[in-house]
Amino acid sequence: MVVQLPKIRNLPKSLPMESAVRIELNDGIPVFKASSAIQNRIEDLLFKQRENGVTADEQKELLLYEELNDYLTFANLLMQNMILKRLKYVAA
Repeated sequence: MVVQLPKIRNLPKSLPMESAVRIELNDGIPVFKASSAIQNRIEDLLFKQRENGVTADEQKELLLYEELNDYLTFANLLMQNMILKRLKYVAA
């Protein structure tokens, strides 16, 4: 079965091209996560959205970050499934 990653059409303009994603290990499996700086930006935007509302540009930025998060989540699930499948195959 061939699974294709969803395509990301745009990235937030505030997304730095370096240090935007970090890799952590979870039970020996690499997990891609947004950097602390990106997480802080998202939290700031969400707080502003709840308190005062956000501009149209900020709303677009939030949607793009959500799309990026969906992509990372999908990639992490694929990675986890591939590694676990390979481990089961080796153990058999």
